[in-house]
Amino acid sequence: MAFQINDPEEIDWAYFWREKLEAKKDRSKDWNKAAPNFGKSAKKDDYHTKLIERIDVTKDDTLLDLGCGEGSITIPLAKKAKAVTGVDSAYRMLEILNEKAQKENVTNIRTIEEDLTKIKIDNVGKHDIVVASRSLNGVLNIKETIANINEIADKYVYITLFGPNNWKLEKEFYQSINKEYFEFPSHRYFFNILVDMGIYPNVENLNIGQSREYESIEEAMESGKWRLDTLNDEEKEELHKYLEDILERNDNGKLSNPNDKADWVLYWWKK
Repeated sequence: MAFQINDPEEIDWAYFWREKLEAKKDRSKDWNKAAPNFGKSAKKDDYHTKLIERIDVTKDDTLLDLGCGEGSITIPLAKKAKAVTGVDSAYRMLEILNEKAQKENVTNIRTIEEDLTKIKIDNVGKHDIVVASRSLNGVLNIKETIANINEIADKYVYITLFGPNNWKLEKEFYQSINKEYFEFPSHRYFFNILVDMGIYPNVENLNIGQSREYESIEEAMESGKWRLDTLNDEEKEELHKYLEDILERNDNGKLSNPNDKADWVLYWWKK
């Protein structure tokens, strides 16, 4: 018998978010291992520039960056803010962030090694602005995490999530090898969760226009976009052939595909 909902108000969107994520067994990643090359891959598009332009921060503001990684967002924002707290569960990410901050003589950043879902007002205090850049897609207890973020923020909250076309090529590849592809929950779930919590956000696509570029097929495979640890040797060979078919040399002499570009949706609200 088909499951039927008579009233849309009855839908528990946080439940369906969690169900979708639990089905996706490859949602976690070894970020300590990924840390050394993370900054290089982050520079392949203008995501950071687009996001930083949208964040309303002044020299009088304190800012909390949840899932700060190696500081691609944290350090530029620290140059605009009074003080920044960067939180990440990967110690290697924080080591790189602190090394970069020291080189750039940025002294107003403190870092905390912790899972962002455990960050509450009791352990970090109030901040004017909270940013969660590309860090909530894999969070199971999403409603509780949002509630904590909203309580910490005094002025603004900024959150980015996967857009609808972010995994277009991955889905096509999995279909080509007849392997089931488990997606992250749609950002539309997130919108409904916020509304159910009485939060009415602004929503916009960051319009990351630039396609990713690679020097070789091997670089494309190792870019971090493809979860090679979930593929066997035969599937990796199939991926190599797939990339050979879809990637072409552009005017810059790099390999690219117009559908291989970041797609990120920005949610933000004023307290």
